[in-house]
Amino acid sequence: MDELFRIIEDKIRTAGYAGPVDGLEIYEEICDQMEDKENGTYLFLSKHQDGSVFEYQVEIMDEQFNLSYIEIRTGGAVYRADFDSAN
Repeated sequence: MDELFRIIEDKIRTAGYAGPVDGLEIYEEICDQMEDKENGTYLFLSKHQDGSVFEYQVEIMDEQFNLSYIEIRTGGAVYRADFDSAN
C-alpha cells in the first residue's frame, strides 16, 4: 500500500502542487467518503484547513474503486493529477 500512497503523492507533485500532501491521508479520506455509496462515478470535495479544495473523481465498483483524478484549487491556482493517463 505504501507504493500506492507514494504514487498519489508523486502524481500531485508532478502536476505542480507544492503544498503539503499525504497519500495515506488522501486514500483514507476517499474511502471515508465512499462508504455506503452505490456503484457509480462520484465527485467528492474536501476543504482543507489552509483553504485549498481537493476534488476527487472516483468510480466505485463492487470490490474496488478507480481514482480518475484529483484537482486541487488553492490561491487562485488549479492543479490536476490525472490517474487514468499513462503519465
